[in-house]
Amino acid sequence: MEMSGSRTIAADRETVWTHLNSAETLKACIPGCEELTGTPDEGFQAVVKQKVGPVKATFKGEVTLEDVNAPESYRIVGEGKGGVAGFAKGGANVTLTEVEGGTELSYEVDAKVGGKLAQLGSRIVNGFAKKMVDSFFDRFSQIVEEGKSPDEVEAE
Repeated sequence: MEMSGSRTIAADRETVWTHLNSAETLKACIPGCEELTGTPDEGFQAVVKQKVGPVKATFKGEVTLEDVNAPESYRIVGEGKGGVAGFAKGGANVTLTEVEGGTELSYEVDAKVGGKLAQLGSRIVNGFAKKMVDSFFDRFSQIVEEGKSPDEVEAE
């Protein structure tokens, strides 16, 4: 599965970069994230509960940052395992560019799924992935642009 896109965040690049590297912010923004620990230098560990079509699973995974060029870009690489539900692994190139009105965050994702998830078909999996990305950016914007705390966003 491949996906790309961009969003303009009404904040300066340093602020966006700081939030993209904050475990607290990321935990609040990732739908279904129950736990997220770690640091950008050592990597992050996460527990995420999700329902993809008829498949419910708790995914445990790890994410590391590569090719870090602060505050402009990095590659995020990770893998999550959801038991019999299957697995997801892949990466995303993330680039931050200063634009009028804020910072443009561009991403290019390449991911693979296996197990029961792969059996659902690309239409369901791609639709789910797009929904997750939209939800992430909606929450991210509330924290970065509106100044909401991660606790306020998680509760919604």
